[in-house]
Amino acid sequence: MDIPFIDLRTQYQQIKEELNRALNRTLDRGDFILGKEVRLFEEEFARYCRTKFAVGVNSGTDALFLGLLSLGVGKSDEVIVPAFTFIATALAVSFIGARVVFVDIDEDTYNINVEKIERAVTKRTKVILPVHLFGQPADMKSILNIAKKYNLKVIEDCAQSHGAEYKFKVQSSKLKVQKVGSLGDIGCFSFYPTKNLGAFGDGGMILMNKKEVYKKLLMLRDCGRKSKYEHKILGYNSRLDTIQAAVLRVKLKHLDKWNRLRRKKAKLYSELLKDTDVIIPKEKDYGTHIYHIYAIRVKNRNKVLGILKKKGINVLIHYPIPLHLQKVYKNLGYKRGDFPVAEKVSGEIISLSIHPHLEEEKIQYIVDTLKQALLKK
Repeated sequence: MDIPFIDLRTQYQQIKEELNRALNRTLDRGDFILGKEVRLFEEEFARYCRTKFAVGVNSGTDALFLGLLSLGVGKSDEVIVPAFTFIATALAVSFIGARVVFVDIDEDTYNINVEKIERAVTKRTKVILPVHLFGQPADMKSILNIAKKYNLKVIEDCAQSHGAEYKFKVQSSKLKVQKVGSLGDIGCFSFYPTKNLGAFGDGGMILMNKKEVYKKLLMLRDCGRKSKYEHKILGYNSRLDTIQAAVLRVKLKHLDKWNRLRRKKAKLYSELLKDTDVIIPKEKDYGTHIYHIYAIRVKNRNKVLGILKKKGINVLIHYPIPLHLQKVYKNLGYKRGDFPVAEKVSGEIISLSIHPHLEEEKIQYIVDTLKQALLKK
């Protein structure tokens, strides 16, 4: 049996007619740069995430980069980032010239360890940048409390968490539920094709509630212009193109259904693996995990990977090298042993196939093969 890590062709076939109609509308209009579909998608995505404003940009990396710029982060500042995530989170900080300050992760969630954030705060700290990794919200109540205590901004990296929710306890019996991206000062999303909400190419979005930040971001993403040939600030060419917006508008209507299917498949994985030596994802009660990635941990990972590959099972490793040990960040002075949890997790983690269209018999096959691999000496 050959099991791909993700199946975008099946997704396309299921919504092919909707997508083709949307694409044809855009082609007929010919408004390929900041066209009607971009404006409509920005409005719809802001409404979905329950924020006042949204600005479409050309990637999740640029969403973070421009988001930092819009809050005035500069070369003399520091930004706190988890040591275990995709490198784009840290690169966005480095592009500005600010200093990346890494913090270790929580071993249960793989998100930033909130108990270690305060000791990383200095007089130069400007932003805490949590990542809702693999689709599980970070502990935002604790993060927001720390930010308030030290007068810091919070930018959420939501590149893997479209539609995930965080639950605040407002009374003993009541919860206030908010979508990720609406909790901090800014929320940043990627629409890379493999995401839970993915385009047919690159794309990104920035969410915010402050009008002055919104207006600044409109200029930052479009060459700093106030009008067609009037450029007010130093800006960038980072626009979400109209064709991608048309695709994303169609897919947004299906996102909640697809996330429910992901959760259902994750539950099956966890039930089948519960009596093994595999460390399965732990879902915290303060959030709704939408399983962009179903990440397990095993000992003897290389042996397990080899057996899975021989059986036609495609898996990935997110991520084999924590950020503080990447050569690009050697100049920051971190060394092996500084963030032991991130280092431990990076040596054990495996991402199993999970997507809305993954059949249960394939999950059973993956689990059976995994169990056999664990038994082999």
